Amino acid sequence: SMYNNRGPQDTRFAVTGKDGVIYDGNGKMLATVESYQVQVNVTNATYQPLGDAQEHSVLQSYKVTLTMSQVIVEDDDLIADVFDMMHTGQQPDWTFQGVVYGRNGSTQRMNYRGVVPDGNIDLQNVSIGDIIKRAWNMAVNDPPELQSLLALNAA
Repeated sequence: SMYNNRGPQDTRFAVTGKDGVIYDGNGKMLATVESYQVQVNVTNATYQPLGDAQEHSVLQSYKVTLTMSQVIVEDDDLIADVFDMMHTGQQPDWTFQGVVYGRNGSTQRMNYRGVVPDGNIDLQNVSIGDIIKRAWNMAVNDPPELQSLLALNAA
């Protein structure tokens, strides 16, 4: 007998990369981004009080990173901001919104503010036979904002 009888039904609502987009701070879709990923890396401090056999973890810090791969069709404001940074020493301060559209009208929206370049960024990455792409690595300095969640039963 099957214990999870909702599994086959819920596959109707599974979403893939074609259901997600990323917008800049002005609400303009970054249409040439072929993939993006936002991760949080949590660092805990551990302690073990006397008389307790268990070691405990307490939040020490976290870092949010945003990486994306962009197909180069035309240059945009992002790369212009990076060149300005290299000449002025002033980091850009970007805002992004990641959106995943559910099959039933629900939407997952997350806002990322205080985004700055961090790590390697492709200025040019060209090889024979490949589509020219630019890899971006960024740090998200403000805590991300959860605006809405995907749901099986859309409101």
